[in-house]
Formats: sequence, C-alpha cells, structure tokens
Amino acid sequence: MSHRVIDNAENMATDISRVASSRRHSENGLPYVHKVGVPPKTNLLKEITETVKETFFHDDPLRNFKDQSKSKKLLLGIQAIFPILEWGRSYNLSKFKGDLISGLTIATLCIPQDIGYAKLANLDAQFGLYSSFVPPLVYAFMGSSRDIAIGPVAVVSLLLGSMLQQELDPVKQKHEYQRLAFTATFFAGVTQFVLGFFRLGFLIDFLSHAAIVGFMGGAAITISLQQLKGLLGIKKFTKKTDIVSVMKSVFAAAHHGWNWQTIVIGLSFLAFLLVAKLIGKKHKKYFWVPAIAPLISVILSTFFVFIFHAEKHDVQIVRHIDQGINPPSVKEIYFSGEYLTKGFRIGVIAGLIALTEAVAIGRTFAAMKDYSLDGNKEMVALGTMNIVGSMTSCYVATGSFSRSAVNYMAGCHTAVSNIVMSCVVLLTLELITPLFKYTPNAILASIIISAVIGLIDIDAMTLLYKIDKFDFVACMGAFLGVIFQSVEIGLLIAVAISFAKILLQVTRPRIVVLGKVPRTRVYRNIQQYPESTKVPGVLIVRVDSAIYFSNSNYMKDRMLRWLTDEDEILKETNQQKIQYLIVEMSPVTDIDTSGIHSLEDLYKSLQKRNVELVLANPGTMVIDKLHASGFAEMIGEDKIFLTVADAVMTFAPKMEP
Repeated sequence: MSHRVIDNAENMATDISRVASSRRHSENGLPYVHKVGVPPKTNLLKEITETVKETFFHDDPLRNFKDQSKSKKLLLGIQAIFPILEWGRSYNLSKFKGDLISGLTIATLCIPQDIGYAKLANLDAQFGLYSSFVPPLVYAFMGSSRDIAIGPVAVVSLLLGSMLQQELDPVKQKHEYQRLAFTATFFAGVTQFVLGFFRLGFLIDFLSHAAIVGFMGGAAITISLQQLKGLLGIKKFTKKTDIVSVMKSVFAAAHHGWNWQTIVIGLSFLAFLLVAKLIGKKHKKYFWVPAIAPLISVILSTFFVFIFHAEKHDVQIVRHIDQGINPPSVKEIYFSGEYLTKGFRIGVIAGLIALTEAVAIGRTFAAMKDYSLDGNKEMVALGTMNIVGSMTSCYVATGSFSRSAVNYMAGCHTAVSNIVMSCVVLLTLELITPLFKYTPNAILASIIISAVIGLIDIDAMTLLYKIDKFDFVACMGAFLGVIFQSVEIGLLIAVAISFAKILLQVTRPRIVVLGKVPRTRVYRNIQQYPESTKVPGVLIVRVDSAIYFSNSNYMKDRMLRWLTDEDEILKETNQQKIQYLIVEMSPVTDIDTSGIHSLEDLYKSLQKRNVELVLANPGTMVIDKLHASGFAEMIGEDKIFLTVADAVMTFAPKMEP
C-alpha cells in the first residue's frame, strides 16, 4: 500500500512539473507546448509475455477457444488440426462439381509432369506418381488452402537430385540412393512440421523475394539445360549442373551422340506445348488447353513410337513403370549410420525451399479469393504429408504453382480437388502405367521445359532493377550462382545476400537532415523537399531506425559528422554557429543499452562543442528506457519535446510564425 502511495506521489510531482513547464511557456508569450508523456511502468513478466505473444502468437490463434465449454474446445482443437471437418459441414454438390472438374484437369497435367520430375530427381518414374497420390490426400485433410495443388515440383526435384547424387550414384547404388531420398524427405517433413508447430514460420521470410526470383529463374534455366539430354537423345551426359559443363557435354556429343528422330519428336511437341501455353495465357477461358496439352503429347508420342518402333532407332523410352500403389518404406529410411546426417542436411534444405514455395503460392491465391491462410498450420500440414510420404515411397512434395494456377482457373472450391487428383493417380498406378512403356524421354523433357520456363520472371527482375538496385544485385547473385555453379551454391548466395541486406540496413540506418517546409510547421528531409529551409543555429536530424548495439556507434559518428560539415559551411559563409542539435526520434521504435550509451557519448561530445542536445517525439519504448537509464534527467526534461516544431519554437522562436 505504501509503495502505491509513493508511486502516486511521484506521478503527481511529474505531472505538476510538466504543467509548470507548460505554464512558463505561456507566461513567456510562447504558444502552448505539450510535453512528452512517460508511460506507466509495466510488470517485467507482463512485458515478456507480451513480447512472446507478439513474436509467436501475433494472430491470436486461441481466440476462438475463449469462453467455450470443454467439449466445444475439444471440437475446435480437432478442427484446427483437420480443417476439413470445419468446411466439410457446408460442403455441397455445387462445390463438388467445381472440385471434380478442377481435380480431373490438374490430374491430366500432373501425371506426365510427375514422371518427368522423378527423372529430374534421378528416381524411377513411379516415385513421381507415388508423390501425387499420398501427400495430396494428407494435405486435403490438414491443409487450409483451398487452391493449392500438391505434388512434386521441378525446382525441389532438381535440388534433391543434385544433392543426392553428390553422395550416392543413382545408377550403381540405386537402392541406397532411394533410401537416402526417403530419409531426406522424412527430415524435410520434420523440419516443416517443427517450424509450424513451434510457430517459427517467420524464419522463412529471411529469404527475400528478390533472392527467390533469382534462384527460381536460375533453377529454371538449369533444369531446361538438363533436359537437353532427353531432348537430343544423348546417352552419355555430365552429372554436373553448371552451364559450362552441360554445354561442353552437349557439344562433345554433337557428332555421334545426337539422335535426329528424338530431336524431331522433342522439338515438335515442345512447340505444341508452348503454343498451347500461349493460347491459355492470351485467352483465360481456354485455361484447360495448356493443362491437357502434356497428356495429349504423351498419348500421341507414345502412339507414334509404338507404331513405328522408334525405340529400335535409338529413341530412348521410359520402358517400365512399376504397377500398383505405394509400397511402405518406413524400414528404408536411415535412422542411424553415416547417411543419417547426410539425409538430415539434404532434407532441411529441400524442406525449406519446398516450404517457401508452398506458402508463397498459398498466400497468393488466398489474397485473390480474399480468405485468410494460417502459415503455421500450412507448415504443419506440409510437414505431416512429407513425413507420411517418406514412409510410403514418396519424395519431397509441395505446392506446384502451375498446377495451382490451373486448379484456380478451373474453378476449385476446396481441397477436394486434391482428393480427386489423387484418385486419378491411383487409377493410373493400378491400371495405366504399362501403357507408358513406349513414352519417349524426349516428350518428358519437352513437358519439363514448357513447365519451368514460366519460372523465369523477366518482368519481376526489371521491376527490381527500377525499384531497388540492391535487390537486383541479390536477384542476379542467386541467378548466376545457380547457372554457373550449382543449385546449392545459388541457394547459399541467395541466403547470404538476403542476410547481408538485413545487416546493412540494421548496421547503417538512414540518418537525414530535416528542414522546414515553407508555409507549414512541418519538418522534412531536405533531399526530398529541396525547397525546405534550415533553421539558423539549429541542426535537425532524423534517425530512420531502431538504435541498437549494431548501429549505435555509427549513429553517433554520423551525427557528429553532420555537425562538423554544417559548422564548416557556416564558417565559410559567416553565418550563425550551430547551437542546438535536434534529433527527431519518431521512427526510432526501440533502443537498447548500447544505444543509450551512445546518446550519452553524443551528449558529452556536444557539450564540449557548446551544442545542446534536444530530442523530439521519442516513442513509448524509447522514452521509458531514457527515463529508466537516467538519460532524460541528464539532458533535462525541458530538452524533450513532442514535435520538432515545438523544439524549434522554444529554442529558435523567430523561425516559427
């Protein structure tokens, strides 16, 4: 009780001093100046709780559980894990018609793509189909996106294939290679699940949009170059993915390794696929044309090869795809031994890339249909489906942009379209796989090239160059790294440049000089508003960042340098020397102890120069820490103002109207 009385007395004394200070302004004939308010002290435990809540639970995921009975909470909990139980109650025949058409449409697209993507991962064709059967079923029950279509994708397949073949030969050590692929898929799922369960989804945001654009573009070119083996009928081909090695391998086989029949098949159907894609792009109502074109290509090319026995003329064909549904593979996963750590490393990288792509796709279509998407729930769903997939002979599956776009255009309503697609893939595995025996590899190469060419986003790269040159450098770094080195190096460059940008912005915040905009009481950046005027005897600067240990010394040195430069200019023109340094702190969201120490050092340096330090509009967190540290008392309460205009009115009243 006594503590509360003392606190109240202190608050009353503070308020009285503020009122007295304000009255002094009025008595001196100056307009009223409102002082900066000091927030009430918060409990440490409450402050920590609020910080944790904003970091991990900013979307308040438990709000629906408030004031509910135990049975209702249990039901809501089950629905949170399996969203299908929530939206399934309002499901009707009209929605099913849309989902049925969408599911059948994306199935015609996914079947030929899956066979090609499995080859890209150096796995047998059936593994691609397996990965479009089990994972989409799991996602349909646990995922919250209505539009995303699940299955293998080109970039993740290439990444997985290139990293796995560095550890094992996919031909000579085929069984071990498959086991390592399942192990990597398992840990990819674990990584995704852990990030979602512990609500760490914000970590994937550290890979910037610019880096992703460059990485995807480079991966698309690398994937396309890899398809030259199938497109040209080359038998001996390099295992490296960089453009120099690939082109050397292509031209080395030019005299005796190219097969003209394969080239005719590949280029003819590639042209057909690109024309179909162009038709779908130009006329939205014909979206089904590029969707069904790959399957038509497979059927026609397989028919021609079978009729003319092109395989006898060295046209390479698929030959065999295992018939039947996914066999269990739990015992195939490496849970011990030297390949455990290798599988873990590959899985984490592949899982993060797959996660980034899926969440980006989900958010894109959620925004287009105006519904909310819980990123952490998505991660749990994606992780679970890959864990289950690794135990049922699947490799890493994620959201496919091309299939999701077709799914959206076909009029899907819910994740039932994924269930329909899975059922079609199931029928394919059980009944149709023997018919793919004569499918030429060239057509699979054509399908992959036509699918990934859309990942090269020239418009996005051009926009990056116009808006932010550093973003463009990050984009090009990732792009060139993938093309000239490897997918892993390109990814490493993308992450490194993304972190470099963050560090640069944190350690070198923008500090600008402010001037008074004519006919207003507003003070703005003199570079943005050249007509603004400086206040005689006053230097006004604004710090556009929080002040932390990483930038506090730079902040202090930069302000002193501004002051020195201004004094030199004023000395040359015989103008009034700087007497006040006003620091506009509106953008300063927080400050740590290093930042406060730097302000103390700045204050001491200014005193030696006979310059007064004045602060304008420090925020709640900042003013609280300035008072707690005693810095506010050091410079004086009368040196802290609500606005720059108030500070100028107090110390340079002739400049204010």
